[in-house]
Amino acid sequence: MQYENIKSSKRGLFITFEGVEGAGKSTVIRSAAEYLKTRNIPCILTREFGGTEIAEKIREVLLNHHYAEKMSPSTEVLLAFAARAQHLENLILPNLAKGTWVLCDRFTDATYAYQGAGRGVNAKQIEIIENWVQGEIRPDYTILLDLDASLGLERVKSTRKLDRIEVEKIEFFERVRENYLARAKKEPGRFGVLDASRSPEEVRSELEKMLGKIINYEL
Repeated sequence: MQYENIKSSKRGLFITFEGVEGAGKSTVIRSAAEYLKTRNIPCILTREFGGTEIAEKIREVLLNHHYAEKMSPSTEVLLAFAARAQHLENLILPNLAKGTWVLCDRFTDATYAYQGAGRGVNAKQIEIIENWVQGEIRPDYTILLDLDASLGLERVKSTRKLDRIEVEKIEFFERVRENYLARAKKEPGRFGVLDASRSPEEVRSELEKMLGKIINYEL
């Protein structure tokens, strides 16, 4: 069944992609879009932090190095959700409403992993802001690219200059990974976990299997 034949009232799906640095999210999300297009499913790619003009400017504040002043963990959380509010209202929700699938490189799971587990911000505080900004909006599905944190950082260091968050110590990213895996274990119906240490061909094959199951279930 082709997507355009589905009832017009059916909204698009919101699929997020999570993982530590170097896990290959950018490559995987592009592969996901290519696969959906072969199934005649309209989709857009976006990212967090960012996605809209204002949200991208907030991203710069969050990721640029600030040598004269240290950013507090609470500020990180609040800025992340400020960008998310813009992203939801001006890009994610309008596209979902018209039946377009939204593929997003990171979303609120990243806030729990990075600012929660990584920085030590209380998860209950994050949850309060999540409910305020998002209401009932949550990802329909989340694909977690799991990778050893040290291997991921090695990949990143070989390709670009590290941003303000990427310069954290390995223990920070190990806490991030552990939080991601714990969230996936807690919500197995939403999460699919991909072993990002495998070859690109193997990762893509497993990704397409996951997407195929989602499509068959939803359509």
